[in-house]
Amino acid sequence: MPKLLLLEAMGNTGEYVFDAARDLGVDVIVVTHQDVHDDWYSPALRAKIQAHGTLVLTDFSDSEGALRQLTELARSEGVDGVVACWEFLTPLAARLAADLGLPGNDPSRALSCRNKRIMARAFAEHGIPAPRTVAARTLDEAYALLDTAALDYPVVVKPSEQSGSWGVSVVRGADELAAAFADARSHLFQMPHGIPLDPHVVIQEYVGGVEFSIETVVVNGVATPLFPYDKFTTDGDRRAEFGHTVPAELDEASAHTVREAAVAAAHALGVTHGIAHTELKLLPDGTTRLIELGARLPGDHIVGLIRQARGIDEARIYVQLALGREPDLTPTSDTAAGIRFLTPPRGGVLRSVSGIGDSGTVALSRLTVEPGDRVRPPGDNDSRVGYVILHAETAAEVNAAAAQVLANVSIEVG
Repeated sequence: MPKLLLLEAMGNTGEYVFDAARDLGVDVIVVTHQDVHDDWYSPALRAKIQAHGTLVLTDFSDSEGALRQLTELARSEGVDGVVACWEFLTPLAARLAADLGLPGNDPSRALSCRNKRIMARAFAEHGIPAPRTVAARTLDEAYALLDTAALDYPVVVKPSEQSGSWGVSVVRGADELAAAFADARSHLFQMPHGIPLDPHVVIQEYVGGVEFSIETVVVNGVATPLFPYDKFTTDGDRRAEFGHTVPAELDEASAHTVREAAVAAAHALGVTHGIAHTELKLLPDGTTRLIELGARLPGDHIVGLIRQARGIDEARIYVQLALGREPDLTPTSDTAAGIRFLTPPRGGVLRSVSGIGDSGTVALSRLTVEPGDRVRPPGDNDSRVGYVILHAETAAEVNAAAAQVLANVSIEVG
């Protein structure tokens, strides 16, 4: 039976991949840390691993030590494929696959899919339209680089290597830069593994337009983009994601433009065999600006949305690619699905969530925070208290139903 090494199954993406591997008749070795397994894994995922998988513990904060340990383990166990279900480990997965002679992405360019500073440089070198970017380690350097690059406000300030909109803000004037810079610099370790991150702060020109996401499947250097889907973010100085709809309501010419941009970005960042999750903006003049790309599956239950709307199981594709198998990208349905996240009006203690309703469009609703627990103020993805998944014949129907759900929901915080 083939064996798959799964680096960190924390979060919904890991569970999707674990299930897909088991459905394919693949043994799964899950690599994590004991504290993460005990405190961050759901009871359902822990039970699945205990019943159908193997658990291996390592220290991902020591990437070189983890690489040595996992290379030895993979060789002794006869591992046939490596995947990372936590984006901070995608460079490690690429290096490990290369050392083992297994399918994977270009390890020499893997950091460009994780580090936004390196990513911006790669986009520029390959002529990929993207926001103009500078990166600084100090506030004084940031002011100087903004002047040299002639970047006008507003600008977007973000950490080089964080995720989930942590430390990301829109800065509208020089007087706001210091606070935003300090916030971006406050996230120098990725928890819960304690992985050290690049201390540079990325500052980019703000671009308008409408934001979309798209998945690209790359098989031995040949990239096949799927379809664009909507990405919804909050307005204001903080830009947290609050939902997605699969597929996007786009005309075919615009969808073609987005697909071409996604393929070019994947080639530029060294995605040679795997999945590329790309986020970009479509401008009113019909051009695109690449925001970022990850050599990974999408989070936010998008894997489930794509499967529900189009019948394409991206987690299954991810496992097949890692094992050197040819995936089937043929859609088997033609509907739409969406997710909307529930966020509190302010930080405090969650009292209740009500008003979701039970219309035929709502496929699933779930709280991720229990009443009585403390919640973060809105501003990043960790402030979410739950989500609603919707399913309908068209994206327009999903979006209309989602707007109604969000209008009706009441979140009480004490």
